[in-house]
Amino acid sequence: METVLVFLVTGAAAGVLAGLFGVGGGLIVVPALAFILPTLGTAAPVVMQSAIGTSLAVVGLTAISSTRSHHARGGVLWPVFRKLSPGIVIGSFIGATAAHHVGSTALRICVGVGALLISIQMFVDAAPKATRTPPGALALSGVGALIGSLSALIGIGGGSLTVPYLTACNIDMRRAVGTSAACGIPIAWAGAAGFAINGLGVPGLAPWSLGYIDLAAFAGIAAMSVLTAPLGARLAHGVSPKLLKRAFAIFLALVSLRMLTSG
Repeated sequence: METVLVFLVTGAAAGVLAGLFGVGGGLIVVPALAFILPTLGTAAPVVMQSAIGTSLAVVGLTAISSTRSHHARGGVLWPVFRKLSPGIVIGSFIGATAAHHVGSTALRICVGVGALLISIQMFVDAAPKATRTPPGALALSGVGALIGSLSALIGIGGGSLTVPYLTACNIDMRRAVGTSAACGIPIAWAGAAGFAINGLGVPGLAPWSLGYIDLAAFAGIAAMSVLTAPLGARLAHGVSPKLLKRAFAIFLALVSLRMLTSG
């Protein structure tokens, strides 16, 4: 029962964050699963792969829910999304395949460092100056490949990479967040597919697993994240999230340091 409650709380937090910041919720889900899955019998050598693969599966549903809310408010630039998506799909699958070949400890360090960098970015509210316009389809696809591969490697929806890039391309912040949420859909599904395929037959995974995706954790977390993502989207369009963003940045920094210092 305690495990189910942890999954539900984690999912609720992930959903709100997905809608509010366009980050997909993986920044919450991956660290949580990294600490929970070993207590459920997942072997140490595959804990991080399972945490990341499961996170991406959750983000796949959360991003759909969040995107619908942003779209209803005119917050998604679909032409930009379509140009980013081909590269995102390819990059995400490559990132998942790379994670399969990297040791769990190295992946934990990658996630910890990535989360720490993102927390610093969020705390100082760093955003590049809007000095350009979105490039053509080929260049955007290349950007999408980079965003997809890095995001899939650490199990996030890519918002911390996509939003700054889009704002640098002179796109309004709310539309950047909404478009980023939409980009989280191909990142998550292509990445999750990569983790599911590469994890087939790997020993040490939980009994209810599809490759590296823990289906029990996925069900519990996704159930709440889908419900709460629209709440985050409403907050993003209705209030200034600056103080909340900084509070989350501090929390994320503590989580990342815990991951980097754990054995």
